[in-house]
Amino acid sequence: MSLKKTTIAALLAASGLAISSASMAQGKPADTGWYAGVSLGQSSASDGCNGVSGAGVSCEDTDTAFKIFGGYKVNRNFGVELGYTDLGKVSASGGGVTASIETTALELVGVGSYPINNQFSIYGKLGFYRAATKLKSNVGVSADENNTDLTYGLGVQYNFTGNLGVRGEWQRYSSVGGGDIGDSDVDVLSVGLVYKF
Repeated sequence: MSLKKTTIAALLAASGLAISSASMAQGKPADTGWYAGVSLGQSSASDGCNGVSGAGVSCEDTDTAFKIFGGYKVNRNFGVELGYTDLGKVSASGGGVTASIETTALELVGVGSYPINNQFSIYGKLGFYRAATKLKSNVGVSADENNTDLTYGLGVQYNFTGNLGVRGEWQRYSSVGGGDIGDSDVDVLSVGLVYKF
């Protein structure tokens, strides 16, 4: 996995340098600059309820997800984004026992955009996250795990004005968790507002 991460990081860095150099050579484009936003959606842990079954046992592997993010557009086709996401929780209960697994993640991604017109664009993102995952129960069982892995996604953005836009996005966080908690891919479908400074 470390070789894959190193290769992807090198490719992101190389593409960022190439695009940045081309941008400087042409002068600063009109659509560069800083932006920030918030999004709200639903998370789904693909393996969150694996092995949790039986009479009177329930498990919920979807929850509300929330993200705050900010970034910088190098040019109309490339940017870099930093975000903090609350991925929600997986909850299970049965036989008087309740347990939940909650996760938050910090991420750094490269964002490649393709404008369809002045208002509408499609984009993809690729980068890494650092997650903190906590298992809690009412019977004294608990665990904490931190892990770093790949995150990627696809989305669309519609700009109402030069400064305000709305996003629809799907993003995957690969192999969240680990150790005693176990791991699962977590997908997030969300809608968000973006403000460009």
